[in-house]
Amino acid sequence: MHDTATTVDRISAIRRDEVEAQAATEHRRVWELLSSLDDEDWAKPTDCAAWDVRAMAGHVLGMMEGFARFREWAHQMRAGGKAAGGGPFIDGMTAVQVRERAGLDRTELLARMAAAGPKAARARTKVPSPLRRMPMKEEVGGQPETWRLGYLLDVILTRDPWMHRVDISRATGREVVLTPEHDGRIIADVVAEWARRHGQPFTLLLHGPAGGAYTQGAGGEEIAVDAVEFCRILSGRASGTGLLTQEVPF
Repeated sequence: MHDTATTVDRISAIRRDEVEAQAATEHRRVWELLSSLDDEDWAKPTDCAAWDVRAMAGHVLGMMEGFARFREWAHQMRAGGKAAGGGPFIDGMTAVQVRERAGLDRTELLARMAAAGPKAARARTKVPSPLRRMPMKEEVGGQPETWRLGYLLDVILTRDPWMHRVDISRATGREVVLTPEHDGRIIADVVAEWARRHGQPFTLLLHGPAGGAYTQGAGGEEIAVDAVEFCRILSGRASGTGLLTQEVPF
C-alpha cells in the first residue's frame, strides 16, 4: 500500500475558491435525497438520537438559511447562545434551527431548502477576512478548542450536511450517492485533519468510490475500512480502536 498511497502532506487544504461549488453540490444532493423520501421515511430515527429524519432536515435547512441571510445568522447566534444554557453553543444553535422549522410541511421545507442552498453556498465565500478570523469556542472529543470562523465556513458547513446525508441515507435504506470528485475531496480533507490531530504514522486504505490510500511517516498502524464508515467512526457515530479513536469534527 505504501507504493501507491498519497502522503497526507500532499493533500491540499480546502481553498476558498472551492467552497461555493462544494457546498452547492452538497446542498443539492441533500435536497435530492429528501425529495425522494416517502411519508414513512420522514419519521424514521437517525444516528443522531434526538432527531428523526424530519428534525434532521429542519436542522440542515436552518443551517443553510442561517448562512444565506445575515439577519437570520444573527438571530440564530443570539437565540442559540441562550438555548445553549452554558453548554456547547452549537447544540443551542441547532436546537433553535430544528424548533423554529418544526411547523413547516415537507413541501415548504423542500422549497425553502432549494432556495437557500445556492445562496448559502455563495454567501460563505463573501464573508470578509476580519470576520473569518473571529475565534469560536467549541469542543471535540470532550476537549475544548478554539476555531476560526473561516474554518467553520470553508470546512465544517460542508462536512455537516454531507454527514447528515449519510445519516438520512442509512435511516431510510438509500444508497449514499458518492463521487471521487466531490465526496473524495471532502473525505481526503478529513483524512488530513485526522492525521494532523493524532500526529502518528499510519497507512490507511479507504474502500469505495470516494476512498483512496493514504500514509504518514513510516510504520504505524495499517487500517483498511470503508471510506464513509471511516468518517462515521471519526464523528463518533461508530466505534473504532487505535488511531480511529481520534475524533474529527463534522
